[in-house]
Formats: sequence, C-alpha cells, structure tokens
Amino acid sequence: MSQELYFEDFYVGQKFHSAGTAKVSAEEIKEFGQKYDPQPFHLDEAAAANSLFAGLAASGWHTVALTMRLLVTGGVPIAGGIVGAGAEIAFPRPTRPGDELQVVSEVTEITPSRTKPDRGIVVLRNETRNQRGEVVLVLTAKLVVPRKPQAPASPSNSTGDDVVAATNAHEHNAYSLPGDRHE
Repeated sequence: MSQELYFEDFYVGQKFHSAGTAKVSAEEIKEFGQKYDPQPFHLDEAAAANSLFAGLAASGWHTVALTMRLLVTGGVPIAGGIVGAGAEIAFPRPTRPGDELQVVSEVTEITPSRTKPDRGIVVLRNETRNQRGEVVLVLTAKLVVPRKPQAPASPSNSTGDDVVAATNAHEHNAYSLPGDRHE
C-alpha cells in the first residue's frame, strides 16, 4: 500500500506488515553500541557471553531504530510522516547477530483531537519479529495523524437579500439564537 493514509482511513483492527526486512550483523550491533550504547554486551562477544544476555545482543535502541526504518520505508504510509506523541516500549527478547527483522502493526485505538480539528491520534501496536517469528520489540505508539484536507468551499452567488429571505423563511437557522422568533 503506497497511498498516504489520513486519520479517516484508519480503523481499529487494521493491520500492516513492513514491505521489507532488516538483517542485523554483529558488526552493525557493535558499531551502534560503540556510538550510542557502549555497554559490554553490545560490543564484545566474550563480555556478552558472561552477561545476562549470554551472547552478543543489539541495543534495544538499535532495534527501535531499525523498526522505525521499516515503518517509514514500507510499513505504515501516514500522510505527513510518522509523528509520535508518546510510546511504550518492551523488549521481550534480544535482537541477535543474523536476525532478520520485520514489523507487524495493528491499529488499537483512534481518537479525534478535541482541540485541533485537523488531526487525531492513532494508537499503533508494532511488533518487531525475527526470522523465527519471535517478538524482539513491542512498540505501542500514539501517532498524530492529519485529517484529509477539506475541499475549498465554492464561492456563493447569493446576495444579502438572499440571506435575509432565508433567515425569515426558517424558524431556526445558522443565524438564529435560542429564543429568536421569526415572523
């Protein structure tokens, strides 16, 4: 699905699958770890073997970054881009060298904005899975999604006399206030 989606296009239970996958190598795990999360279990196989992970494991933030790439490049085509308003993250198991990741997403909630009529919030539960179908990341994100643009109103050909006539012809109309009487 390459067409951009607006708030009105989403429904609870709607599912998306990333178009591609991301294969993770030991070198990438170490590079990301060295640059962004320099803990021994992301940098060195021997140190990782003696850790809670019992082997080299990708940083959770590396997995989040790969998930985002998969969502943006072929997961959920939201008009205006994927804009987060908040999220919950869980890492049920580590991402390992050789894992090939894909993302499965499901819409769990849709809420129109009470203060901004041009948008709403779509809650998307994303599961990043490895090649064995094991979930390595659950990212539940609140996304700001724009509404479809409204077509410009056509110019009116009415005159001021038409408005007066319409006002006098209807008991209640756009110009009436409670208690108004039109006779």
